[in-house]
Amino acid sequence: MLNEIAVENFTLVPAAMRAGAQRIELTGNLASGGLTPSKGVMAETLKYCHEHDMTVVAMDRPRGGDYYFNDIELKMMEADMFEMQALGVDAVIFGVLTRDNHLDADAMENLIAAAGGMDLVCNLAFDWIPRADQHAALDWLADHGFRRILTHGGLLDTNVVDNIPVLKETAAWAQGKIEVMPGGGVNDGNKEQVTSAMGVNQAHGTHLLGELVPAVPVHTRPL
Repeated sequence: MLNEIAVENFTLVPAAMRAGAQRIELTGNLASGGLTPSKGVMAETLKYCHEHDMTVVAMDRPRGGDYYFNDIELKMMEADMFEMQALGVDAVIFGVLTRDNHLDADAMENLIAAAGGMDLVCNLAFDWIPRADQHAALDWLADHGFRRILTHGGLLDTNVVDNIPVLKETAAWAQGKIEVMPGGGVNDGNKEQVTSAMGVNQAHGTHLLGELVPAVPVHTRPL
């Protein structure tokens, strides 16, 4: 089982590695669904992870909320993509949709070009696409070089275990084309149930390996 642990700063990266993580998804502000991490956090995380033979996936998302990004936001994403490429990020996770919740092909193609040699991963924007159109979206992502799709099997206000039938169907669609990785509510208590049902050997989450405790406690100054 490949455990991809989502962290929003460097503090938990060594703890995730000690617990058995094989891959880190580095993101800022998990409470907003994950945003682009800072350059400094990316640089230190990459240094540590690469010294320990662990890969890093970085989120490219300028804000929380929906996945409809305007031209200014797309320029930010492109600039951040170039920065990630220069830092040596292994993979980048992103997604851009049109107002009717379909892949924004033009925006996605521009970002793909900016990604250079980094592996491409589609984020939970995939779950916003109407179910009837997800098969075509999956094929588009596979045809455009995406290695993996992160999916909850539905919107995040649903329970991932309840979404197992959808996740199984998506994994069956994707077989031989692109990897499907469950995430969003997957944890050490339900990981085996979800991945076994899907027939996959990787999962994503903040608690896949239980509660992570940083080696050095983070203290806050009392007001």
